[in-house]
Amino acid sequence: MTFDFDHIIDRRHSNSVKWNAFDNDVLPMWVADMDFISPQPIQDALRSAVEHGVFGYDQAPIRGLTAIVAARLKTLYGWDIDEQAVIPVTGLVSGFYAAATSLCQPGDGYVIQPPVYMPFNDIQKHLGVIRQEAQLARVLNSGLIHYEIDWNTFKNAFNSGGSRTRMFLLCNPHNPTGQVYSREDLARMAGICLENKTVIVSDEIHSELLLDGGRHTPVAAISPEFGDRSITLIAPSKTFNIAGLFCGFAIIPNPELRENYKTAVARMTLHVSGLAQVAAQAAFSGECDDWLAGLLAYLTANRDFMVDFVQKNLPGIRVTMPEATYLAWLDCSELVRNGRIDGNPTKFFLEKARVALNDGAAFGTGGENFVRLNFGCPRELLLDGLQRIKMAVYG
Repeated sequence: MTFDFDHIIDRRHSNSVKWNAFDNDVLPMWVADMDFISPQPIQDALRSAVEHGVFGYDQAPIRGLTAIVAARLKTLYGWDIDEQAVIPVTGLVSGFYAAATSLCQPGDGYVIQPPVYMPFNDIQKHLGVIRQEAQLARVLNSGLIHYEIDWNTFKNAFNSGGSRTRMFLLCNPHNPTGQVYSREDLARMAGICLENKTVIVSDEIHSELLLDGGRHTPVAAISPEFGDRSITLIAPSKTFNIAGLFCGFAIIPNPELRENYKTAVARMTLHVSGLAQVAAQAAFSGECDDWLAGLLAYLTANRDFMVDFVQKNLPGIRVTMPEATYLAWLDCSELVRNGRIDGNPTKFFLEKARVALNDGAAFGTGGENFVRLNFGCPRELLLDGLQRIKMAVYG
């Protein structure tokens, strides 16, 4: 079966935050949702639920949902979990806030690896915990940006600043760098967490968006010891473009961690809507996997097109070669230094190119003068955005 990912959908007449946050002449390439229609089985499942016509309180989880999630983890990774370990949540941000609430007291520490997904940086503002940073090391390889773990920096982040580290908040695949951590690196990080009696909270929302046929490894699946000290967060939202429905899952094999987490979820009243669960069940059923295979091929081609365009047409801008996600990470530092970009790159591209991108500074330490670009769109829109950037910088 073939799928038309080149078809351009008018989203300005929907309630899309991505498409309606700026003037109509601005091309939005920022918020991490894709400009593709979701798979037909998801639409069919939602349509059937809507046609029932009654929208009362639903069970959570709905019948069969946790079994389908557990079965998918077994199919994809050979990871055997009891379906009781699957806890529905309203999304991954609320999911890791629930984890922080269940694991940390005010003054405790949590480790992150910046530059990293924006909300990772903000937990300290809301819960009184202390952010401890293990900044990733930026390296250049054949003109492309790549990030590596600085192991001394990683080890020294734990219990730094006089705060006991209760949680390591891992992002794998990594947003915004698109990096997929190897099994060896995951095991080494997890080992350091165990040495420090720190629970691993792993955001794996992009785990099925692997480019080049890569393979994802859940850190909790590497060994029972790691699984026993892990909370793994997954969702169908990015993979199947249903982020606006707000449904994700915490996978928690350890019964004590699980009960504490469920208490935090109840306290935060994180009720997942029935329609969101219906969509998640269809997404993880396997019926959408042909669509997903087509999507991954299209995203890989988009990624290659984007990287080739940047390297040939945008001298002074460095870019990652994402192994996963539909997000590119562009370093504009040289253009800021030589004056081709005056001030903040995100503001410059918005005003001069009429392209909306994410400001790298929002991703924390190491993100200054970077922008994040979403290439999860029809190729025609991607080309338009890249050409606008080229014209704004070079005329």
